[in-house]
Amino acid sequence: MYWSKALRFPAITDRFTRDRFFRLRGSLKVLIDDDVPQDLRKSDKFWKVRPFLDRILQGCKSQTRPECVCIDEQMIPFTGACPCRQYLPMKPNPVGIKNFVCATADGIVLDFDVYQGADALLEQVEEPEGLGLGSLVIDRLCQTLHRGTKVYCDRFFTTIQGTERMMKKELYMTGTVMKSRVAAAVQKLPTDKTMKMAGRGTSAEVTTEDGKMCIVKWYDNKPVLMMSVVHGTQPEDTCQRWDKKLKQYVTVSRPSIVREYNFKMGGVDLVDRMISYYRMSVRTKKWTMRMLMHFTDLALANSWLLYRKDLAVCGTPKKSIMQFLEFRTEVAQIFLAQHDSQEDDTDLLELADDEDLPIQGGKRPVMAVPHVSVRRRANAHLPEMVSLKNAARCRAAGCTGRSRVRCVTCKVFLCLQADRNCYTAFHT
Repeated sequence: MYWSKALRFPAITDRFTRDRFFRLRGSLKVLIDDDVPQDLRKSDKFWKVRPFLDRILQGCKSQTRPECVCIDEQMIPFTGACPCRQYLPMKPNPVGIKNFVCATADGIVLDFDVYQGADALLEQVEEPEGLGLGSLVIDRLCQTLHRGTKVYCDRFFTTIQGTERMMKKELYMTGTVMKSRVAAAVQKLPTDKTMKMAGRGTSAEVTTEDGKMCIVKWYDNKPVLMMSVVHGTQPEDTCQRWDKKLKQYVTVSRPSIVREYNFKMGGVDLVDRMISYYRMSVRTKKWTMRMLMHFTDLALANSWLLYRKDLAVCGTPKKSIMQFLEFRTEVAQIFLAQHDSQEDDTDLLELADDEDLPIQGGKRPVMAVPHVSVRRRANAHLPEMVSLKNAARCRAAGCTGRSRVRCVTCKVFLCLQADRNCYTAFHT
């Protein structure tokens, strides 16, 4: 589509042809295979992209740790052959590579671990004896959190043993829980039939003997079972729920644990939604390419959420904040400007500067003004004198003078005089 006549995209087509683009993409590698020892290949199934993942992970771990985080699964959509392909029927993308993510309530990713079996998690967790897969993931992703952090997760991760282990580390968990994992507490709570007869909004609570952990059962459209060490039923509030029979919203009583869980648990779903808007959905049979595309999307989503959060704190008007697509386009333009190859334009300009060679059309070729990111780089902007018969026009905005001084990097002519220094103004 980029190279078609009707939908031509100059930012791409002016830099390489379609065949060269696909050849570059097909030859893209993160590391040299021969440099990776055999023992590392056996221990790490994603060794082919590990340096790239580590760089993204380094940026995520550098973010500020808030008081509340959420942990959930994320699917990297891929249906081809790969080392650890998973199938989760309840996900929007059921087939792919599973990624466990720790994020803030705002959707900023703080840590992640690509799933490659429970054995890999056992090596990263201290004293893993007796822990299930969900508890291992919680322990692994909570290693960089501060003491006193509140962790929210769904029923796949919530267990009594894992919650008690986190309490010893002064990390406090809240989440939905399976009935089979709290069988003793379920027997003390009202049955589903009893709560249905009592009506929507009914809730009940049981606590442990020491009072450090509680199990709450709340009936909405169906019964919900939750466990926490920091929240309970009180203080209750009300919320609006849709009634199918009345076909209108009704006011329903809601426990405190449900309210806090709903407010703090949607961070991973938010970053998934941001990635899905403009996902790099290029068809490929290589799982390495899919991983590179997904984590590039993740880094872009993280960057835009941080960008929007910082400008909101500074009081910037919403109209002045770039939307996600505009932000991605700006990032792409900066990278293209920094790494743009200007060999052909430089050769053409050198030919035109030679007095013995004719200039096509009687005019010297006009160089495009480089992107602002290239102009403001702190190095490599050295001036050079070009022996021109007629001085070239200065490319600084608003200047009508002429000069024979050219920037080695930007390849544009700029004034460099005692009374008018356009060269410095252009690069700052």
